[in-house]
Amino acid sequence: MKTDNCMWIADGWRDYELIDCSRGEKLERWGDVYLVRPDPQAIWDTPRTNPHWKTRNARYIRSESGGGSWEKGSIPEVWEMRYQELRFRVKPMNFKHTGLFPEQAANWDWAMEKIRSAGRPVRVLNLFAYTGAATVACLKAGAEVCHVDAAKGMVAWAKENAAASGVSAAPVRWIVDDCAKFVEREIRRGRRYDAIIMDPPSYGRGPGGEIWKLEQNLWPFVSLCAGVLSDTPLFLLVNSYTTGLSASVLSYVTESVFQKRYGGEAESRELCLPVTESGLCLPCGASCRYEF
Repeated sequence: MKTDNCMWIADGWRDYELIDCSRGEKLERWGDVYLVRPDPQAIWDTPRTNPHWKTRNARYIRSESGGGSWEKGSIPEVWEMRYQELRFRVKPMNFKHTGLFPEQAANWDWAMEKIRSAGRPVRVLNLFAYTGAATVACLKAGAEVCHVDAAKGMVAWAKENAAASGVSAAPVRWIVDDCAKFVEREIRRGRRYDAIIMDPPSYGRGPGGEIWKLEQNLWPFVSLCAGVLSDTPLFLLVNSYTTGLSASVLSYVTESVFQKRYGGEAESRELCLPVTESGLCLPCGASCRYEF
């Protein structure tokens, strides 16, 4: 497989496989379950020779009026996925999701290595933390984690993932709250963290109806988060799935906020998944890793 240094490739999976992609869809294996889901990056029209395109367990079909629905055959309501020492519960959800983004495994590996090699206790703040895959990875590596998400159901799911991975008793705080409001309160409380992970949405609304747009709000939010960093921070990880936002923009944002005060540098790349049928890599978003 030919790659370049513009990618971080999640190629350590055994339970997950991106088999093929074309015509705006991708064929995936999730354990023993085969799913067909939309993917706007797969704009090519190559032949679909793999039989699981037709014999899939479920396919998510977009509606012309927006949204979409699952066309399901024989499929479990919930099942477990393994990534090395981590375990996650997945299921078909609204808006084509399963509760897990496999491409993020490249970041889990990196964060776990940073924590394990730090040689000191590490406190991690995970914002917009969703179903907690990064939280579980950091706990497994030995960190103390504060997990924050505004959706109560997602935090409950994250607790299930922690239990599946055997880290329920690890030092973690589960917080259901608006991330910006929580960070503001942590600053007033004087709480500090050695590492911050954030996966902010492209678009959303705050508790008071405030509109969040990543292009407008990312820089002030990252600036706000500087107020909860410890005096000896370890890393910052920012993920973006906003179409059209260059990976290098994430580097510019983080370096403008942190470099003068802390030193260090940012590296931003596309997150990618290897495609079995073609040998290529499918881009799945962007990440910025800031090492202090």
